[in-house]
Amino acid sequence: MPASLPGAKLPLVPHAASAPSWAMANKVPAVTAVFWIIKVLSTTVGETGADYLAVHVGLGTAITGAIMATLLGGALVLQMRARRYVPWIYWLCVVLVSIVGTQITDALTDGLEISLYASTAAFAAILATIFALWYASERTLSIHTIVTSRRETFYWAAILFTFALGTAAGDLATEALGLGFRLGVLAFGGLIGLVALAHRFGLGAIASFWMAYILTRPLGASLGDLLSQSRPNGGLGLGTSTTSLVFLAVIVVFVGIESVGRNELRARPAL
Repeated sequence: MPASLPGAKLPLVPHAASAPSWAMANKVPAVTAVFWIIKVLSTTVGETGADYLAVHVGLGTAITGAIMATLLGGALVLQMRARRYVPWIYWLCVVLVSIVGTQITDALTDGLEISLYASTAAFAAILATIFALWYASERTLSIHTIVTSRRETFYWAAILFTFALGTAAGDLATEALGLGFRLGVLAFGGLIGLVALAHRFGLGAIASFWMAYILTRPLGASLGDLLSQSRPNGGLGLGTSTTSLVFLAVIVVFVGIESVGRNELRARPAL
């Protein structure tokens, strides 16, 4: 994922939107190439991990969803109580949100037999409502000023429904519309490229970021299915357990590197 993706290393809003002096430090990572790599890997783990627990372990959608939702609640408590960005806590929340978002869509589609057209439209409407309430309350949707508990609450609500929307839209494209996994990877990767290009030609950084964030979910899901599904089903046959473990290991490496870098930066004496 190129570093030139929307918002890379640049503030999403002018300093006029800065938080009051009593606010905590920004609670989310800088938007760099590494951010997007970990994000895509996390979404892939959400797809393959949920399938592995629900199908291969035999827990089923309901039990898997309940367990993951409980773990997510605990991780979010840690995240909300922290006074600064802590890489391992933040990305643990993202991985768990990815799994829970997948489970929400699967429960509606498989359990309640709600069409992917309806769930995609519903999640889009919910996400738009969250953004509207967030902006009405804070006058910004910037991820570079997540410095109060209220902003962080809006942020994680938006993140959850970007995953749910991305899952529904991705399943709609690859399954209901018949794109398949390979074409799904190419299609959603191409759409992200178009967002990056539009950003170069004037699309706002905030809109670019959130559009790319939503699209990385179906990209990661299509990639996960391509790698994990059997060859007769259009995949490469690596299996959900292998794909999940490999991607989790890569996430751990990247997050570890980021954590070490932040610790070294804080340890440097002021000049």
